[in-house]
Amino acid sequence: MNTTPNEIGPLAEDPVTGLRYRLRKASAAAAATPAARLLLLHGVGSNETSLAPVATRIDPRVEVVLVQGPLTFGPGQHGFFEVSFAGGTPAINAAQAERSRQQLIAFVRARHAQDGALPARTVIAGFSQGGILSASVGLSAPADVAGFAVLSGRILPEIEPHLAPREALAGISAFIAHGELDNKLPVAWAERADRWLDALGVPHRSQRYPIGHELDADVVADFQQWLAGVLFPV
Repeated sequence: MNTTPNEIGPLAEDPVTGLRYRLRKASAAAAATPAARLLLLHGVGSNETSLAPVATRIDPRVEVVLVQGPLTFGPGQHGFFEVSFAGGTPAINAAQAERSRQQLIAFVRARHAQDGALPARTVIAGFSQGGILSASVGLSAPADVAGFAVLSGRILPEIEPHLAPREALAGISAFIAHGELDNKLPVAWAERADRWLDALGVPHRSQRYPIGHELDADVVADFQQWLAGVLFPV
C-alpha cells in the first residue's frame, strides 16, 4: 500500500524483532534512504495510533515509525512493561522493561541495516512509558540514536547498569517535557531526570507546562523545534 508523506501506513511486523509498527514515509523515501528517522513510542495501555497526530506534524523529510508495545493488555491496549501504582510510586516489571529495551535497540539497528552505507540519523521519543523506553535506549545505546525525548515520562533507575560510557553520552541530545500538574508521574520525575542528565554530561533541554499527564500544542511545538536541531544540525 502506497502512502503520501502525511499518511500513516498499515500495521507491519519487523522480521528481526517481531515488533509491530506503522510508518509515515518520508517525502523522498521512494527514491532514497530518508534524510532522518523518528521512532515514536506510546504510553502504557494505549497503542501506536495515539501519537499519529504528532507524526503528521513532523518535517516531511523525516521517516516516522510508530512502534506498538510488544505486550498486549486488552483490545487495542499495549505497553512495553507492566507497571503498578498501588504503592503510590510506580513499581515496574524490570525484566519486561529490559526485554523491550533490547528489542527497540535491535529494531533501530535493523532499520539502519536497511538504509545501507549511510544510516538515517535517528531520534527515539515517546509519551509516558514510551518516553521511559526512549531514555533507556538513548542512554544505553547512544551510537544508535542522535537523541531521545521523554514526554511526561521518567528515567528508570533500573537502567543504571546499562548506561553507556560518559564520553559516548556526550554525543547525544535529550528533551524532557513534563506537565506541572501531572498526577500520574509527578513533575519531580522530570527534575530527577534533569539532575541525572547533568551528572552524566548529556546535553538536554527541559521544559515545564501548566498541564497534567498529557501532550498539548505547546509541548509538540517545542518538541518539533528541538527535533529539527538534532536531526538537521546546522
